[in-house]
Amino acid sequence: MTAQIATLLAAPARADLQHATVAALRDAWGGGEIRWLADGIAAEFALATAPASRWEDWAALQSEGVDLVVQPAEGRRKRFLIADMDSTMIGQECIDELADMAGVGARVSDITARAMNGELDFEGALTERVGLLKGLPETVIAQVLAERITYTPGGRALLATMKANGGYAALVSGGFTAFTRAVGGHLGFDETRANTLLVADGHLTGEVARPILGREAKMAALTEISARLGIGHDQVIAVGDGANDLGMLGMAGTGVALHAKPAVAAQCEVRVNHGDLSALLYIQGYAAQDFVTE
Repeated sequence: MTAQIATLLAAPARADLQHATVAALRDAWGGGEIRWLADGIAAEFALATAPASRWEDWAALQSEGVDLVVQPAEGRRKRFLIADMDSTMIGQECIDELADMAGVGARVSDITARAMNGELDFEGALTERVGLLKGLPETVIAQVLAERITYTPGGRALLATMKANGGYAALVSGGFTAFTRAVGGHLGFDETRANTLLVADGHLTGEVARPILGREAKMAALTEISARLGIGHDQVIAVGDGANDLGMLGMAGTGVALHAKPAVAAQCEVRVNHGDLSALLYIQGYAAQDFVTE
């Protein structure tokens, strides 16, 4: 029997996690003393074992805007964060923003949605979408970064706190290096990996350099970086939202489906639908006062 920790999370913007809600679940499950990690946002309590009603109670709490995570208590604080970029560390899909600038936004965003939901082959879908960007001035990339990209709340605190506690962070994206370099630098990632858009005479050629980084490459990155750090996969926390993230989410000690596509979330044990990236700190046992902020 493995001791467990149950963590309840609300959206920080609302901070409406009720003490009564936490206490009612603790009492129903026979849990231990409640520890508040951030008032109105996150609380946890210990359990002897994961309850049989876990997913029924998870569904009920979802309707109240509350996330519920149940995981082994031992080893939940991780040493390596590996993260997806689009719709995870940032609020957009970069290729969709480029496509909108190129006048093919609706067509490309439909392909993106289907690919991220696992309905299309990732490599084929990426090749098709990049082909529609042929002729777009390279300068549009900087324009999109400046005018259209927003960062998911909690990202900088997540990186800074884990790194201050000896952690390492890698941004591994099926998107493009022109974006990961900027996003990774802004958030404080130690390294980034992504695909390279090919450019000629200042314009996109409509092609991407081979090999294409997708699901398998993300899994390989997790394995390679973990080995370099001298840690096991159990010391990794991974976060993503799309079908091409499922491999690394499954390999990591803690794989977090963050605001994920339904078909993706259904395959993950840790699902955060209401919280932001700070949820990854709370589920590791960090309290708000432990966060490193700049």
